[in-house]
Amino acid sequence: MSDQNSSIIPRLSIMMFLQFFVWGAWYVAMNGFLTKVGMGGYIAAAYTVAPIAAILAPLTLGLIADRFMNTERVLAILNLVGAGLLWIAPSLAQAGTPDGALQQFTHPMILCLLGYMICYMPTLGLTASLSFKHLSNGEKQFPVVRVLGTIGWIVGNWVMWGSRLLTGNAESFSDDSSHIFHAASIASALLGIYCLTLPKTEPPAKGEPISIGKVLGVDAWSMLANPSFFVFALASFLICIPLAGYYAEGYGFVSAKGIQLFGSTTGAMSTGQMSEIFFMLIMPLCFARLGVKKMLAIGMFAWVVRYGIWGWAANQTGILLTLPIFVGILLHGICYDFFFVTGMIYTDRKAKPAVRNQAQSLIVMLTQGLGLGLGAQAFGHLKTRYTVDGVLDWSYFWYIPAGFAGIVMLAFLAFFWDKSSSTADGTAEPATKMS
Repeated sequence: MSDQNSSIIPRLSIMMFLQFFVWGAWYVAMNGFLTKVGMGGYIAAAYTVAPIAAILAPLTLGLIADRFMNTERVLAILNLVGAGLLWIAPSLAQAGTPDGALQQFTHPMILCLLGYMICYMPTLGLTASLSFKHLSNGEKQFPVVRVLGTIGWIVGNWVMWGSRLLTGNAESFSDDSSHIFHAASIASALLGIYCLTLPKTEPPAKGEPISIGKVLGVDAWSMLANPSFFVFALASFLICIPLAGYYAEGYGFVSAKGIQLFGSTTGAMSTGQMSEIFFMLIMPLCFARLGVKKMLAIGMFAWVVRYGIWGWAANQTGILLTLPIFVGILLHGICYDFFFVTGMIYTDRKAKPAVRNQAQSLIVMLTQGLGLGLGAQAFGHLKTRYTVDGVLDWSYFWYIPAGFAGIVMLAFLAFFWDKSSSTADGTAEPATKMS
């Protein structure tokens, strides 16, 4: 079996490194690029296309990997097509102010980014399910594999800074240059080729009868009939609404307050992924001692603290401004690892083998799709509401998501309770605390 191969962890780790390098190279810095080229009015739309893609694509493509085509081949195709779309995206930039939502989402660059994200978003669930398939102990080994994804995101954040050092060309290789997309495109092409070398991961339900219900992911949706999984899925969806503010406006906030690392706002933001490395590595120990419920709750609480201290720091100066902002960024390690990675492990445990790709895709759809989609639009409205004479009141802007995340956390603590000792297919689960 593949999980007996001693080289599997390094091989999967390389996959994760490239997977998140691609995303990290352009996603956060896109805020600066759009502002630079006169497309500031399209920022909310640009950060909404990923959620739209997460709603449209993952379940169907998860079905393909579950029933028709090897997972590694699906990943290769998606990354190679995505590489082409990323390369041409910045060439479609056109300055202007959108007149309503329709014009926002019909802009050529926004449409191109939507096409790319339709390719990319399914890969989040597919790389997770492929990893769990070939790891002998997912709870202990997956965080080790996934930490290379975090390192990949950091390297992606810093690729422009490194290019400036090598070439001495600060203008061409700035954080807001078109090359953020080109770097991501090259990495996506490399990942597409590399995926063809991964262990063969055949469709677990190949040859089984197909139906409209299966195409729509009914088998995965049926998992919501389990009360604990329903509470987990609902909380995951809701907590991603305030999370959207960090992705869409975190860069803008840190930049507006003049916070940089080595002359780079993106560099300052990447320290969040640096903290993620530490927390990812201690996850197996925390998982064994705390269990799913406490891990997820701690992740939610970190979001409450982050937004709360950012709201307070917004009107401060000096160290009272700089320190809370960096603390909020560094909390990303807990925010992401304790919630999303724990959620991937929990989902893999609860799903039947034949629908694990679709189950992971379902969570991607609820979180990266519906949650971040609603959040991106909500923060766009908040930004408009709290901007007076061109100046955004960052304090109110961050206090609102802090309160929302706090309510979600309390509701989760009250209603989530999972003492089960078996997965959805009736097989025994590892002896790990669930609640």
